[in-house]
Amino acid sequence: MFSLSIEVLFLIVSVLLILSVIASKFSDRFGIPSLVLFLIIGMMAGSEGIGGIYFDNPTIAQAVGVSALVIILFSGGLDTRWENIRGVMVESLTLATVGVLLTALITGLAAHLILKISLLEGMLIGAIASSTDAAAVFALLRSKGVRLKGKLSAVLEFESGSNDPMAVFLTIGLIQLILNPGQTWQNLLLLFIQQMAIGGMMGIAYGMILLYLINRLKLGYEGLYPVLTMGVLLMAFATTAFFNGSGFLTVYIIGLFLGREDFLHKRSLSRFYDGLAWLSQIIMFLTLGLLVFPSQLIPVIVPGMALAGVLIFLSRPLSVMVSLLPFKYSMREKNLIAWVGLRGAVPIILATYPRIAGMDETGLIFNLVFFIVLTSVLVQGTTIPWLTRWLKLDDPADVEALYPLEMTPLKGWKAVLREVVISPDSPLAGKAIFEMKLPNDYLVVLISREEKFIIPNGSAVLNANDRLLGLAKPETHERVRQMTLSGIPPTDPLAQQ
Repeated sequence: MFSLSIEVLFLIVSVLLILSVIASKFSDRFGIPSLVLFLIIGMMAGSEGIGGIYFDNPTIAQAVGVSALVIILFSGGLDTRWENIRGVMVESLTLATVGVLLTALITGLAAHLILKISLLEGMLIGAIASSTDAAAVFALLRSKGVRLKGKLSAVLEFESGSNDPMAVFLTIGLIQLILNPGQTWQNLLLLFIQQMAIGGMMGIAYGMILLYLINRLKLGYEGLYPVLTMGVLLMAFATTAFFNGSGFLTVYIIGLFLGREDFLHKRSLSRFYDGLAWLSQIIMFLTLGLLVFPSQLIPVIVPGMALAGVLIFLSRPLSVMVSLLPFKYSMREKNLIAWVGLRGAVPIILATYPRIAGMDETGLIFNLVFFIVLTSVLVQGTTIPWLTRWLKLDDPADVEALYPLEMTPLKGWKAVLREVVISPDSPLAGKAIFEMKLPNDYLVVLISREEKFIIPNGSAVLNANDRLLGLAKPETHERVRQMTLSGIPPTDPLAQQ
């Protein structure tokens, strides 16, 4: 080991961050999930790569990963529209619990048979790889290339944000069963119920506390509000863990709670944590990439590909089909939900738990899980945009753009800015705004046409591919969106006659 000056350390960190940001540009262009590129950059910077940075400390990697996930989950919850997930909570939570359990059982049985290891050790591998990754799913579904019809995005986002507690519980529980054979499943079941209940209640409680503090403290500097929020998040995670609750669930619920409320500086706070979430994501994946020695992946290629195939083509699809049996989803929708079950940072972080507990001295579990994650993201992540279009579940009318216009709603005012796209086959293409008979509570703010903005009036004619930016309540936006598809004015008392 040798010491680095602060200047050299800053130079190394700056190069890695800049390369990661540039890599995200290639991600958008070529459809490669950004987390894969971040991991590869970390591996290249490691001791067996061109960077030569030696790092083999799973404890530090776990701490970095957990800290990053706290920020990513909170930011994801804060940016989630409550009106979207309100109607999908039951099926999402079913996928996050029953779906994760079934995935762990099937994958664990396959690991037991393929690797010739004990059933409990196989189940441990299945548990570690069982959850979808919030960072990967949030980044994918909020990218430019993927827009899903109906409530699919809401189901997938809420599932990925709430399924980590189940995977953590199964991983820790199986480690306890292996190390302490006298432990019973009944005790573990009670522990899971306790984690979910405490995590949920603490999330709501801390959400209310944070909302009160933001609106009542009236701090002299806007920049202090993110600091206050960070303090509350760390306290919430720590105290929840102290009472044996799920800290990950707590911070995600805090984000969801704040996302549905009006509070001071909501826009700036959301943007701050969006940027911080990206920074956390990059640092987390770079760190996990540094932890991997590529030469150690070679022996696990064959069993890794076999287990990845089981996970992608059997475990996840079967768990989705069973979990969604009571709900009205088409087979196409179920297939897409199954395919978007991306693995990412969470399984890799959970794979450090056996190493820290002294159960994975050879690194087999860690390297195997890392290979499964890499395969999952490369196979599934790169094909999701294509599969969405092939299944005809993409929604081009739901593409959101960035405008030189922002609005911070007043307390109690539910109107929001959103856009709809006038598709080439829309019945409204070629019509003037006054001919559309829009609802009276819908205000057309801007028309975006070929990267130019037009201030509209009633006689403005809409062309194909125009983007109509409107100000209205969410339910009114949905009626207008349906109009762009059908051309039929909404049967609403506020509709113009």
